[in-house]
Amino acid sequence: MVVWALQGDTVDLLCYRHYGTSAGVTEQVIAANPGLSRQMFLTAGQAVTLPEISRSTEQETGSYGIKRSSAPE
Repeated sequence: MVVWALQGDTVDLLCYRHYGTSAGVTEQVIAANPGLSRQMFLTAGQAVTLPEISRSTEQETGSYGIKRSSAPE
């Protein structure tokens, strides 16, 4: 899918707006768009290809829990 950047957009912001997160997907968007890693801000109207991100990738970047071991008695 191709989307067009708005004024002041960054790759992270574009990822968050489209995918709902930037964790774990920003790198994939940069890989799909050679040259984006050299820009701090995207140009308004700049076309950016957003790759299909699998649900498992999105879930891997979600929250996590810590399991505490039982204290010896």
